[in-house]
Amino acid sequence: MRGGTSPGGEAGPGASSTPQTPSTARAAATVPASRVDRLLRERIRKSRSAQALDHLDEWDRWEQDFVPLERVEPAGGRLIVVANRLPVTCSKDSSGRWKLQISAGGLVSALMGVNNYSTLWIGWPGIYVKPGRDRDALAAMLQREGYIPVWLESGLLDLYYNGFCNSVLWQLFHYVPLQLDGWQRVQEHQTLQMQWGAYQQANDRFGEVVLAVYQPGDMVWVQDYHLMLLPSILKNAVPRAKVGWFLHTPFPSSEIYRTLPVREDVLRATLRADLIGFHTYDYARHFISSCTRILGLEGTPEGVEDNGSVARVAAFPIGIDPERFAQALETEEVQMNIAKLLNRYAGRKVMLGVDRLDMIKGIPQKLLAFEKFLHEHPEWRDKVLLVQIAVPSRTDVPEYQKLRSMVHEIVGRINGAFGTLTYVPIHHLDRQLSFHELCALYAVTDVALITSLRDGMNLVSYEYVACQADNAGVLVLSEFAGAAQSLGAGSILVNPWNINDVAAAIEDALTMSEEERRERHRQNYMHVATHTAQTWADTFISELNDTHIEADLRLRHTPPELDFAEVRSLGAGVLGICLLACCSRYVWLRCLSTCMDPGRHKHC
Repeated sequence: MRGGTSPGGEAGPGASSTPQTPSTARAAATVPASRVDRLLRERIRKSRSAQALDHLDEWDRWEQDFVPLERVEPAGGRLIVVANRLPVTCSKDSSGRWKLQISAGGLVSALMGVNNYSTLWIGWPGIYVKPGRDRDALAAMLQREGYIPVWLESGLLDLYYNGFCNSVLWQLFHYVPLQLDGWQRVQEHQTLQMQWGAYQQANDRFGEVVLAVYQPGDMVWVQDYHLMLLPSILKNAVPRAKVGWFLHTPFPSSEIYRTLPVREDVLRATLRADLIGFHTYDYARHFISSCTRILGLEGTPEGVEDNGSVARVAAFPIGIDPERFAQALETEEVQMNIAKLLNRYAGRKVMLGVDRLDMIKGIPQKLLAFEKFLHEHPEWRDKVLLVQIAVPSRTDVPEYQKLRSMVHEIVGRINGAFGTLTYVPIHHLDRQLSFHELCALYAVTDVALITSLRDGMNLVSYEYVACQADNAGVLVLSEFAGAAQSLGAGSILVNPWNINDVAAAIEDALTMSEEERRERHRQNYMHVATHTAQTWADTFISELNDTHIEADLRLRHTPPELDFAEVRSLGAGVLGICLLACCSRYVWLRCLSTCMDPGRHKHC
């Protein structure tokens, strides 16, 4: 299959070996994509019956009543990317004029490689400006750069973003259950209701902005768990709109997801999207399982079916832009940083951890495993060190403050127990490095330690592989990171909860032969180089376009509503002939009296 991996199997069987009829030839000629072509052929093959094969002319006449397929060419279209946050930082200079700093993050670089589409971004600009000339000036500046702001008041933003998004959905999607002690108070229930109301209101606000700029033929790509209600809002207003939704985090098993109080509302709203994408096959399978077990819908090889409409669900593993890292390694600034680091760490093996300071990143587990390794292998003391970059996040949340204190305590204990006047086992930094500093650190590292307890993908592993062309370092990767399904063949997979397992993996990585290191790196680099961020974006957009064509094909083969007044005016003999023809149109007239008397049964 050309596009994403369907969680239930292949997208469709191959072309049928049955002879082509004039109608099937016409249908095949109007479908540009091979996967869609196979789907059309299979649908036509299944729709044939003995009566239809005997009366091909009658079939062609019936086919004229079908809804015609509207073909929308992708070339020259417009892509509307809707994300919680715009990839831009807004601030004022010393003269009070607005200035913009454009981000060069993964999603931005991914969409830069999409051909045939002009991109329009819609999202929260990171600040709130009261209505007036100041807001108008900022909005005009953003629009000139292709950004449309969604204004969210501080109160609404707190309940929506910090409340329902991060305290409910994000935690649940990372297998952190809702706090039991909080549910002992009615106030907590009321807070959740307020957060859910703010989540709905914020999604409505995003929907209003999208619909204000939407034009027929636009493709809308909704990003992440912040906007799971938006597909329904857009489809209710524009049923024929092309809407895709992608989740950048894990999607939990149905046993975890079903604890969400508003589980049905969120699922049904998301299912209105034409294409629903996840990083891995497992996440897609969990989503389909939740839909079948909670909503009672049918899971198919294509996705989820609800009353004849199909929301396609597939896996689209995201990547990075490896060329950006390769070019950075050739710059003078990075080469100078590499020389300094090699001189600083001369004679020692360097292990590296780059994580957000978050509960799901497994930083304490990583430190404890390193402590156990140093305890069991005294010969490695003074010969190996761990550089841990812990980027601060959500510093105002008590749980994160406790985590930071815990990490500092463990680092201090290890350095005090195994350090000397000339050797410190752990170099811990509570800050973010610049891009060039990070590239240099990647390049001199011998072992990368990624011990996430739960991670959507973890692109640090991809970045490390992209910078290891010369060194061929070893990647120790948590099996709970989405990247384990992509880079598992060339990595040492570990269970981060098993400290003994991680400590043993550290020893294996440090003592691995150069031949094995280079073979493992070769396998990983091949994946990173081919499954880039640009490929991910282009594949998703192409599949969304194909999925919309498939929906047109299904609609084309849906018969028009039966006119009971016309049926009653027909004689019994004519009705008998119609009954045979209707069999090939998926209509079953149970008995003649039902159709003659629609008052007895509202549906035939």
